[in-house]
Formats: sequence, structure tokens, C-alpha cells
Amino acid sequence: MVNQPLTRREFIGTTAAAGAGLMLASGADVFGQTKSASGKMNVALVGFGAQGRVLLESLLKMDGIQLVAICDIWEYARTYGERYLKKMGVEVRAYENYEELLGGEKDLQAVVVACPDFWHAPITNACLKAGLDVYCEKMMSNTIEGARSMVQTMRETGKLLQIGHQRRSNPRYIFALNRLVRDAKILGRLTAANGQWNRAVTEDFGWPKKAAMPPEELAKYGYADMHQFRNWRWFKNLGGGPLSDLGAHQIDIYNWWFGMPPKSVMASGGIDYYKNHEWYDNAMVIYEYPLPDGVARAFYEVQTTTSAGGGYFEYFMGDEGSLKMSENPNLTALYREARAPSWDGLVKKGYIRAKTNGAAATPDAARVDVRETAQLAEYEIPVTFSKAIHQPHLENFFNAMRGKARLNCPADEAFSSEYVIHKANEAIAAQKMITITPQETKA
Repeated sequence: MVNQPLTRREFIGTTAAAGAGLMLASGADVFGQTKSASGKMNVALVGFGAQGRVLLESLLKMDGIQLVAICDIWEYARTYGERYLKKMGVEVRAYENYEELLGGEKDLQAVVVACPDFWHAPITNACLKAGLDVYCEKMMSNTIEGARSMVQTMRETGKLLQIGHQRRSNPRYIFALNRLVRDAKILGRLTAANGQWNRAVTEDFGWPKKAAMPPEELAKYGYADMHQFRNWRWFKNLGGGPLSDLGAHQIDIYNWWFGMPPKSVMASGGIDYYKNHEWYDNAMVIYEYPLPDGVARAFYEVQTTTSAGGGYFEYFMGDEGSLKMSENPNLTALYREARAPSWDGLVKKGYIRAKTNGAAATPDAARVDVRETAQLAEYEIPVTFSKAIHQPHLENFFNAMRGKARLNCPADEAFSSEYVIHKANEAIAAQKMITITPQETKA
């Protein structure tokens, strides 16, 4: 059921295999999963919009996975999906809604859910109760209550529920956190973080007039009209706005890398540009994390009126170094403070390498202010992989189904991050700091 836009243990080497080895390290029991009669896992994809199509491309590349069904409430998307897959040599059955899917498919093992946020909880809960493991895109739900219900159903059924915060399966992120930040403590004491995901002004999504859904059909699935249907992310009863759509990925990284939820949040945002949306278009957020060595503040911004700011990233800063992480490898970099101990040992072990094509250090006489700190030495993280950014996370999910891994982002862990994203939206509305206790972030 979807309407997403139809737009497009030691580090050994520098390949994806090293990251994959870290990714598959298992420290907890996992549920096994039987295969279908064909020997492959039969999978259904619920939602054939933009995000569903992104996940589809990764699914089609995986061994042992057989896509057997797709589901979308929009006939235009269903027809496109069937024709596209047929050209790829994949025959699927197409369903309008998830009830028809669950009633018609008797040999499914898993469902990938990529529909609008407000449908995540009902669809995921129904699939879990039907005995299926589920990979659900973030956000878990457009409400805290919906997200909490998904965790509870996961526990009650004993089925697997992976949430699509795909950076948690990215080999470069895993290596940087486990080997550099935690083991080598390369950043020293963590003191701050910032992140952003800015986008230029864009027009709202349209639709072919002949493909418009009838008003009664839209109403049945929770939409007021086709504009809302095609642009659901901007409406409060359907999605969570830019902090949910974009910021969710990066704020989840704050929680993951700091190892805890924040103790407070304050934020500012507004409908400053687009007048036909319910959610604000620009937001700035500050979290406070009570780390053992002292408070670390994390700033986050999302702008939908400019693409300025140097791309999308999460930047962790310590008193001995800083680490800029991004799914875009060209934006990932490591910087050493002049006061830090030598990193030569880490270079020799292959954990990092000095960047050789950077600009030379600026002479003291050329500095614009005597208070300016010496230029940071720049290093690179030699971990690369050639897969699509969502593929390692999907692979982790299916490996967990096979009993070969633990989930990298199970629903109970994802809930903690998504809770504080909801609280940031609340802080914008209330225009005040909101306190967050550790207990309330647990489902």
C-alpha cells in the first residue's frame, strides 16, 4: 500500500569484505527461518513508489531471494511494477492492499514494507502476526504509539523486525565506530556533533491526470486528494516532515555512536517557504547527550530551500580528532588535532591513511587571526564497498532470518532514536526545551 513518488574482528584490508565481516558478527541469539519449497526465500514488497523501487534494485541483486509479489494501492504503480519486473525476467503477483496480499500468498517468508509512514504500523503488525519476518522502512510510524505497537508485536510474535536505518549496516560506519572511535579512541573525549541534510527548492509531485484515483478510493486509504496522496511526507496525519524524512537517518547515528539517547532537545522550525504544506520546511535542532565524561551537544539542521552546506553528513568532534561520516564516501574524512598523540601506529595497521592530495598546511603568517587553531591533519578511512547503500542492511536482515547474524537495527533499538525525533518535532511546536528520560525512550 504505497504512493511514494515514481521518480527515480580486526581490520584486514580495504575491501567491502572486511566491513561485511564486522557486519555479520553475532553476539546474540537469532531466530531461524525455513525456506520456501523452491529453496529460496519468498519475499513480497509492499509499496512500489520511489523508496520501494530503491529497495527493489537491491533485492534483485541478492542470491537466495525471490520476489513473488508486489502491493500498491495505486493501479498506475502496480502496472508499472509488473511491467518493469517482467522486463527483468521476474514474474510477480500484484495486489491492491496488504489484506489481499496476506490472503493470497501462502508461501511467503518475509515482507519488505516501503509505504507511507502512517501505514507502517498496521501493515507491519499484520505481517508479523501472520508469521512473517518484516523489513520496514523508517520512520517506524508517524506516531510514537504506532512505533511502540510494532515493538510489542515483534516481541509477542517472536518474528524479526528490521527498521531501515541502513547506515547501521554500512561497513564504513561499522568500522569507524568499532575500531576507530571505540577501540582506538582516536577522537579522544567526544564533545560535540553536528549533521545536516539540505535540499534545494523543488516542486511538489504531480501525477498523470488519467491515472488519478477516485476521491472515494483515496478516502478509503486515508488521503484527502491526489496532491496529498503524492506528497504525503508534508502532511501531519501521514508523515513526520523533514526531520522524519531526512533527519531520522542522521539523528539515529547520534544515538548509535554516543551509545545513548539524549537528555533534552530544543529546536526551531517553521513553514517559511512552502505555503501548501502542513510540516515546516526548515528546522534546526540541538540535543544534549549525558556522556560519562560530560555533556556532548549535537546540532542538526535540515533545509528544504537550499542545497548549500557541503552535502549530507554526521560530524563527530573530540578533543583529539574529528570524524566526518557520510554515505557519500567523498564526504567522509578524519582529522587529527595537533595536540593528539601520533596516529602513525594506526596508519601502519591499515586502520587509516594520511591524505596525500590535500592542501598544504597554511603558514602561521598567513592566518587571518592569531586565535586560529593550527590546521587539522586530514586522514582517510580505507574501507570501501561497491554495493547500493541499502543492500548491506537488507542482507543483514536476510542473514538474520537464516540464523547467521543478529539484526543491526531491530525495532526496539530503532524506537529509541525515533522517539527523540518525534520529540524534536514537539520541541518546535512548543518552542521550548523538552526533557527526555532514558525510560521513556524504551518501548
